[in-house]
Amino acid sequence: MTMPTIMATRITRRQNRALLRSPPRKRGPALRPKKDSHEIESIRTPQAQRTPSPLRGGLGWGSGGEAQASTEASRLATPTPPSPSPQGGWELDQAALLRLMTWLSPAYPVGAFSYSSGIEWAVEAGDIADAASLRDWLAIMLTDGTGRNDALFFSKTHRAVACGEDAALVDAAELAAALTPSRERHLETTTLGRAFVEVTQAAWPCDALNRLKLLWPGPIAYPVAVGAACAGHAIPLAPALHAFLTALVSNWISAGMRLIPLGHTDGQRLIGALAPAVTATAASALAATLDDLGSAAFRADLAGIKHETQYTRLFRS
Repeated sequence: MTMPTIMATRITRRQNRALLRSPPRKRGPALRPKKDSHEIESIRTPQAQRTPSPLRGGLGWGSGGEAQASTEASRLATPTPPSPSPQGGWELDQAALLRLMTWLSPAYPVGAFSYSSGIEWAVEAGDIADAASLRDWLAIMLTDGTGRNDALFFSKTHRAVACGEDAALVDAAELAAALTPSRERHLETTTLGRAFVEVTQAAWPCDALNRLKLLWPGPIAYPVAVGAACAGHAIPLAPALHAFLTALVSNWISAGMRLIPLGHTDGQRLIGALAPAVTATAASALAATLDDLGSAAFRADLAGIKHETQYTRLFRS
C-alpha cells in the first residue's frame, strides 16, 4: 500500500471516530412532521371517553358508546303498553316494524313451508295448472274461505288482548281450534300456532302470550297466536293484519310454484295480483265479528280432505 493510500485511510478512520463521538444532530422544526389537531386529541383522550361517530349510527366507543347501545337495545326489547284502541292506526315505530317483518318472514322457524292447505291435491286433480288458475283458486280461498276466517280470528284476538277482554280471547282461541274443515287443516293451524308461541316466547317474550296459554290450555291456532303477540307488543291491528294475510298468501303461492311448477317472477306477479284481495279481506275482517265466520270455498275445503289420502305427497296438508 502506498503512502497516499495509507494517509487517506487514516483520515477516513479519524473522521468516522469523530462522528461516533459527536452527539446526534437535532432536526429543525421544518423537518418534523406535523400532526393535526384531531390526531393529537385522539392520543390525549382516553378511548372510553371518545365521542360517538356519526358514521357509526351515533354509537361511540368505550363506556359512552356501550351506554348508548344498551339504551337502544333496551328500547327495542321493551314494548310500549298496548293502546286501548281496538284497531289503532297505521303508524309503526322501528321496533314494531322489526318484529312484524321477523315474525312473518319465511325464515321464522314455524315450518309453514311444509303445508300447502290442499293446493297439492288441487294440482294433482288438475284444478290448478298454471298461474291464472292458481290466482283464481287463491282468491277464493282468501276472500271466501280459510283466509277470511283466519283474518277474523286474528282481528278478534288482537282486539281482545288490547282491551283486556279475557272471555273474548278464550272464545276466539276455542273457536279457531275447532273451526277447521279437515284433520290436516287442524294439524296445520295448531302446529304453526304452537311453534310460533314457543319461538316468540323464547326470543320476543310478552305477557299476552303467557295470558293466552293460561286462559286457554288447548291447541292454539296460528292466527290467534300471531294476533296475540302483535297486540302484546303494541303493533297496530290494521298493518299487522295486512302483513299476516300477505304472508299467508305468499306461502300458498310458494307451494304452488313448487307444485305446478312456476318461476319466481310469476310468483311475484301473483303476489301483486292478489294484493287487492288482501286489502279487501282485511277491511272486511276489521268490520266483522265472529258471527260472520263461514266458508264458501267448498272445493278448497274438499281438497284439504282429499289430500289426507293422496298417494304421493310433498306437503303435510
